[in-house]
Amino acid sequence: MKKELYFGLAIMAMILIGVAIALPAPSEMTNGHLGLLMLSLVVVAIMLGFPTAFTLMGMGVIFTYFAYEGNVQHTLDLMVQSTYKVMTNDVLISIPLFVFMGYLVERANLIEKLFKSLHLALARLPGALGVATLVTCAIFATATGIVGAVVTLMGLLAMPSMLKAGYDTKMAAGAITAGGCLGILIPPSVLLIVYGATAGVSVVQLYAGALFPGLMLTGLYIAYIMIRAKINPKCAPPLSEEDRKVNLTPVLASLKSTYGSSRAVSALVNGLKGRREGHLTTGQVANQFFVAMLPAIFAAFVLGLVYSSLTAPKEEAFDTSGLVSFGSEYQGSSTGNYDFGLEEPASAETTEAAPAPEEPAEPALAETAAQPAAEAPAAAVAAESTPVPKNFWISLLVVTAFLIYFYSKLSFERLEVFKMLLSSFFPLAILILAVLGSIVFGLATPSEAAAVGAFGGLLLAAGYRQLNFNVLRESAFLTSKTTAMVCWLFVGSSIFSAAFALLGGQELVEQWVLSLGLTPIEFLLLSQVIIFLLGWPLEWTEIIVIFMPIFIPLLPYFNVDPLFFGLLVALNLQTAFLSPPVAMAAFYLKGVSPPGVTLGQIFLGMIPFMFIQIFAMFVLYVFPQIGMWLPEVLYK
Repeated sequence: MKKELYFGLAIMAMILIGVAIALPAPSEMTNGHLGLLMLSLVVVAIMLGFPTAFTLMGMGVIFTYFAYEGNVQHTLDLMVQSTYKVMTNDVLISIPLFVFMGYLVERANLIEKLFKSLHLALARLPGALGVATLVTCAIFATATGIVGAVVTLMGLLAMPSMLKAGYDTKMAAGAITAGGCLGILIPPSVLLIVYGATAGVSVVQLYAGALFPGLMLTGLYIAYIMIRAKINPKCAPPLSEEDRKVNLTPVLASLKSTYGSSRAVSALVNGLKGRREGHLTTGQVANQFFVAMLPAIFAAFVLGLVYSSLTAPKEEAFDTSGLVSFGSEYQGSSTGNYDFGLEEPASAETTEAAPAPEEPAEPALAETAAQPAAEAPAAAVAAESTPVPKNFWISLLVVTAFLIYFYSKLSFERLEVFKMLLSSFFPLAILILAVLGSIVFGLATPSEAAAVGAFGGLLLAAGYRQLNFNVLRESAFLTSKTTAMVCWLFVGSSIFSAAFALLGGQELVEQWVLSLGLTPIEFLLLSQVIIFLLGWPLEWTEIIVIFMPIFIPLLPYFNVDPLFFGLLVALNLQTAFLSPPVAMAAFYLKGVSPPGVTLGQIFLGMIPFMFIQIFAMFVLYVFPQIGMWLPEVLYK
């Protein structure tokens, strides 16, 4: 730890020296310079180990007292108002519920079954254990969003398995730490909630925007593992036959012994016909057949929904072209005297000269009334005969061909792996899709969806027989602890931001940045480099609540969307979690790694994944629609 200590002291010294050089002479200092001094002292105090929330509150109150020139009443009023503003923020309700869901899922012991079933399902891929580790981390990070929990659990499960299989220590450590940090970006991420509450951006749109960048980053990680395993099999050797072995259940084992090497579907069909051995009942075989048919049933259900939505009659817009709004026929003067058709009696000359009134056109009215009646059947026929797009039939043929190929190759072992996935992966996937789907498609607010997720976590823990008083007590305690930390951080950040704005520090920063004459690209580079460097000594919570209020007001000057900026920040903070020497994910993994794994090996393994994250940030900047397409389609 000496190197890390020296590194931290060096950064603190650089900050203090830079502040001393940048600040003017005491006689020339303004309140804005006091704000910058407060900002630098907060960073140094946090790096010295003082509690972040109370450091922010303390510095804010002290410097507010200076700004008000010793007026205690105004200082306390500002503190109370800032605290009340945080307490009335409805977005923060979702934080304890999502955290509670994460702790319940963590204690349901799903991750061990999930990792085992995934590494058997992906056994044929290069670097199968590494790929299974990343997929497990991505799924578990999505369900929990807690980096420390994911890295710790995967270090206990995946690290020994990968080392036993002959994986390079650095690759194994990099895969676990990088996969564990995916919870920062992939919804439902607590970071995105905190950023949304700080920047005033819709959390729903942030979740929709972060979905595809998170999947893209996970895909880049997996591609790196597979390519490297293909080029150099020694760093990620394929699984041995013993590791690929799948133990069949008695029903499948009996069917396999009866029909030899025949495929699972044909054996199950023959078993249903009555050709069974080993005292198997029709119900046992029917249950296995139903499980095997679940992919086909699911595909038919989805295609049926798509077909019904495509062929549903379209509601025709009501034609209002013949309607006249009330009062439109009456001309009004500029003085407001309207003519409603009440005129003075006409003179005799006018009466003689006036033309005779026309007869009412009753036949025309009859034709008008009969016309809609004649057109109604034609409109009904047109509504019933909505054609199905050609793409649907192409998709149907592709899905059918895939299912035929799948069932022709389905062996008893692959069916057993599918059953393992059914009991570990799919319940968790359904919970995640229910939470994210209800948020993204506008069916529920983040707080309501978080409540659904917390209830789903309870059901999962109960379904796996892990729900008891101790689990509930531990989950509730850890949730309260995490929530209190985040909410106190928000209170401290609100007081600090109010004091910083009161002193004029924000205005001073804006003037300095605008005086540089930066282009939007240069501003984004400058801001992301600063956030990346701050990620070494500081946690993401401290970066969001302290520095985002400084960057957010500058975005309109450079025409940068706060939603897009938030996605870049989330990607950047993942990079900061993997950047040595102060990478928290490395210390989480080192605490549970086997004795032969050193901190230097973990750091070396993290570096390739850090560069992959930087590349992902570049891709997101060049192609912003990766993150902006889904929010624009759903909400604009």
